[in-house]
Amino acid sequence: MRIDARGLTFDVHAGPEGGPAVLLLHGFPQHSGEWGDVTPALHAAGLRTYALDQRGYSPGARPAAVEAYRLAELVADAVAVLDALGVDAAHVVGHDWGAVVGWALAAGHPDRVRTLTAVSVPHPAAMAHALANDPQQKARSAYMLLFRQPGKAETVLLALKAAGLRRMLSGVGDADRVAAYAEPMRAPGALTAALNWYRAMSRTDLAAVGPVAVPTTYVWSDRDIAIGRTAAEACAAQVSGDYRFVELAGVSHWIPDAAPAPLAEAILVRAGG
Repeated sequence: MRIDARGLTFDVHAGPEGGPAVLLLHGFPQHSGEWGDVTPALHAAGLRTYALDQRGYSPGARPAAVEAYRLAELVADAVAVLDALGVDAAHVVGHDWGAVVGWALAAGHPDRVRTLTAVSVPHPAAMAHALANDPQQKARSAYMLLFRQPGKAETVLLALKAAGLRRMLSGVGDADRVAAYAEPMRAPGALTAALNWYRAMSRTDLAAVGPVAVPTTYVWSDRDIAIGRTAAEACAAQVSGDYRFVELAGVSHWIPDAAPAPLAEAILVRAGG
């Protein structure tokens, strides 16, 4: 389905009708398809899923200005989509950048979030703590310096039929799955819009995300090349509500693709609890 909100048109992939709502927020450089192996278990449990192609990923929601991708705009999109769907409050699940939106949504609009399951990326304050105290986390996050360079990042990632992008996505699975994420990024303006999330990112915006009071699960994998243990374990201090930390051993950053069954279980435990 397509949802008109805030002057933009978002693509939303909805699950079976009826049951509590689950809002699924994808990360970079993927799209709502990353939830394809997770949702069957959620549907079987009676949940109604809404997998959103977020700002910059939905072709009808791709503004040109970098400032249009600030965190407040991304959160406002999620709220507006819930409004358009007639959903007062949802179980929110976010991976990677979708997790950042989920943290900010739960902190700023707790009335709209029944529970939060954040996947891979911890609360922004936990990430800031790790960057200030863990040299390894600084090294893990160095890729963002490239992503924030207009033009250069696109050239590096899209050269040779997006070889760099495909290499980055290699952990999601076979060549067909890699292509399912890489090919949409080759459309004119698509990768730039996705990278604008990084270019609009500011310490001020991230620091404004307060503690989360809603029941929260954070799912982290010990082979995540982007997020180390210091950041993962610092997350607990940013949640005042019921909190659960789920560590997946031997799994890469791409948890929804690489470990859909344990992720679905974590979501169901949280949503059912």
